[in-house]
Amino acid sequence: GLAVAVIENGEIQFAQGYGVTRVTDGEPVTDATVFRWASLSKGVASTVAGQLAHEGALSLSDTVNTFGTSLRLPGDGETRATIENVLSHMVGIVPNAYDTMLEDGRDPAKIRTSLGKLKATCPVGDCHTYQNVAFDAVSEIVEAAAGTSYAQAVDMRLFEPLGMITASFGRAALQSSKSWAAPHRRRGRGPLLRKTVNDAYYAVPAAGGANGSIRDLAMFARAQMGLAPDVLPEGILSDLHTPRVYTRREQSGISRRYGGHMRDARYALGWRSYKYADTGARVVGHRGAVEGYRSLILFDAERGAGVVALWNS
Repeated sequence: GLAVAVIENGEIQFAQGYGVTRVTDGEPVTDATVFRWASLSKGVASTVAGQLAHEGALSLSDTVNTFGTSLRLPGDGETRATIENVLSHMVGIVPNAYDTMLEDGRDPAKIRTSLGKLKATCPVGDCHTYQNVAFDAVSEIVEAAAGTSYAQAVDMRLFEPLGMITASFGRAALQSSKSWAAPHRRRGRGPLLRKTVNDAYYAVPAAGGANGSIRDLAMFARAQMGLAPDVLPEGILSDLHTPRVYTRREQSGISRRYGGHMRDARYALGWRSYKYADTGARVVGHRGAVEGYRSLILFDAERGAGVVALWNS
């Protein structure tokens, strides 16, 4: 199954589902069918952190150890790494550090503590290395600053004010949705097989724990485009979307796939940023992947245009 929504002139002009929620006995995918958002959750996390910074509950320049997180980095790097560094994946360790431990069901807080035993790949703040376990220190920071659970903070500050009625966190919430898309995977040229929902990345909610329908994802995209200023004023969005670091690996990948249409790939705070085609315009977005699901968000705020997609294979 696949769900797509298109924003033109600042409005959701199109939102539709295709295919089915399950390959054998599924119902049709609609614009209300809930999928996992995977790493689009990172933009959710950075947004709530930005809101808390705007309110003065934290500063993006605060070090992560200020909030008593479980994150440890080589050479006591947690005493130097800022919230901004975590949100831009500039914590100085190997990419996707200890994701395999997370996939094996280990406690993410304990994994974060063990990151301090790694060898540093660069000084904190000097290079971009994409993370999941380390990034989820943001959930601990949000809980400390907001005084609620991470999910409650996101519901109260983002999902509810934007009217995102299907958005949630966790496997139980996904599977209790009125319509939800089950994960699928194909091995080689074999048949498409339904999979069980994998819990691993639900354990790191800031990095990969969000769910929602395509219509809710489109509403989230509109807010990121500055079209819900009562919830996300321009000052917050500027903090979130301003590029922090060039991402050479990302640029290499998109150059192979898309030629010269996407250039100058950079990472902001939970968001990727590119120059689009020959226009020089900056587009902002992210991709996501967990077993059986994929996701995409990409928008040009100046043009009031964007596209979001969710699929369960």
